[in-house]
Amino acid sequence: MLKELEKLAAFIGKTPLIELKNNDANLYAKLEYNNFSGSSKDRAAYSIIYNGIKSGKISENTTIIASSSGNLAIAVASICKRLRLRFIPVIDPNINSSYETLLNLMAYKVVKVTERDHTGGYLLTRINVVNALHEQTPDSFIADQYGDPNNYKGYYGLGEEIVSSFDHLDYIFIAVSSSGAITGISDFIKRRRPEIKIVGVDVEGSVIFSDKPVKRYISGIGASQVPPIMENAIIDDVVIVSQMSIIRGCSELLNEQAIFAGASSGAVYLAAKNYFRFNDLDTKANSLLIFPDKGHTYLDTIYNQEWGTQLAAKLNEEVLSINF
Repeated sequence: MLKELEKLAAFIGKTPLIELKNNDANLYAKLEYNNFSGSSKDRAAYSIIYNGIKSGKISENTTIIASSSGNLAIAVASICKRLRLRFIPVIDPNINSSYETLLNLMAYKVVKVTERDHTGGYLLTRINVVNALHEQTPDSFIADQYGDPNNYKGYYGLGEEIVSSFDHLDYIFIAVSSSGAITGISDFIKRRRPEIKIVGVDVEGSVIFSDKPVKRYISGIGASQVPPIMENAIIDDVVIVSQMSIIRGCSELLNEQAIFAGASSGAVYLAAKNYFRFNDLDTKANSLLIFPDKGHTYLDTIYNQEWGTQLAAKLNEEVLSINF
């Protein structure tokens, strides 16, 4: 299985780096959606599964189980399909419909939770179901993107690509969710180039940097708990964006840069632009933005005007009910 898995290594990493058009700062983007299954999560999935096999925790008869809002599930499903391993993703209603359809085609079984946890999200419910399935399923392995160090270690390669691409770099903007990317990149970068500032980008309602959870309707950014692996992250600053701002960020990214990317990319783009637009910072600073996935799976949500209008109304209702 390791030999078969190693064949995929050539299709993960070494993603394109492009310069963005911007008058307020020098912005560059790492297009992580060019990885094998279409997102940066390929790095995490490969690292978790590879080390699971290497340590003997995964054999040809093992069932892989994982909690995911989308990208990790697709990445693990792709690997498991190649290795002929059974895979059970645990998903929730916020997953994009095309991802759910694809998982039903690729996975052994798909489990979808519908009950929100006490924070208003689904993450804690998904994790509880994953743990229950693990107990019920003989010879099973949890691809744990929240607690397995091999998640963030899978991004050391991205850190190396960044270091080798820039003689001078001031900032890196990274969206947070399971936090593998920001933990792995920051851990690697701070050892080699400690002067580079790491800026985390999160969404309102996520508890990663805040203690005020609210319902979230956009997948791929934010979390209902602080991922355990994040204790290894080294973050210099944080930008929190609203759910409606993510929609605007994706629209601006498409219209201004001709880049059709997912929710977390739109959040990172808007955060980076505003960071230099509204702060008294050096406009000649070089900044790198990590764009994790493409936008095609968000056509029914953040790129759908009707869905955006409904989301705005829903969020307004929730604010009014809280104030009342």
